[in-house]
Amino acid sequence: MAEMHNEHGQSIGDTVTWSMRNPPERISLVGRYCRLEPLDSERHAEALFGVLNAEAAAANWTYLAHEPPREFAAYSARLADLQLSRDPLHFAITDADGRAIGTASYLRIDPGNGSIEVGHLNFSAQLQRTPAATEAMFLLMQYAFDKLAYRRYEWKCDSLNAPSRAAASRLGFRFEGVFRQALVYKGRNRDTAWYSIIDREWPALKAAFERWLAPTNFDADGRQRETLGALKAACVIDA
Repeated sequence: MAEMHNEHGQSIGDTVTWSMRNPPERISLVGRYCRLEPLDSERHAEALFGVLNAEAAAANWTYLAHEPPREFAAYSARLADLQLSRDPLHFAITDADGRAIGTASYLRIDPGNGSIEVGHLNFSAQLQRTPAATEAMFLLMQYAFDKLAYRRYEWKCDSLNAPSRAAASRLGFRFEGVFRQALVYKGRNRDTAWYSIIDREWPALKAAFERWLAPTNFDADGRQRETLGALKAACVIDA
């Protein structure tokens, strides 16, 4: 791509024809293996508490801002507050039977610049390492890029959170660097690792996701025939 210069001979960014985008709406995103629904305490709190409470999934909360719930009433009340938020915009991830088994959200929503982040991810043991887990991330990406036409999709995590960093790489995010001493949470420092996908990378990634999620990619025991990594490598991703 040729470098652009202004009349002073200075390097400048490429010209962009751009208009403000819409923020994401409180809608359901439906896939083959899962469904993302706008968080609703009355609908989702009981199931989420059952799979994400301190006894069931305490380790899930190490890198999250809050401690794991120990009392249902307090957890339900917190979800009732979260469901009113527009940024972050929270979703419950439900399985084929409609049971809530995890959470995710959009945050740092910037319609003016077309940038949006995915975060507040909390996947129960029932969701982790399943096609539904990957599909949930795909559905959120697809809505951001295909429906909302955003330019940039972000993932950030504690730089010490090795599983989150591995997940970002597997899902096609590109590592951008570490912001040192970016946050203080739970009385400790957080250096934040930044990752992103941009719009010109999305078509090839989308094709890889669709091939991985296809029923023909899984055998009778539910084991994948081709990895997402192999399918990404087979697609031409614009750098």
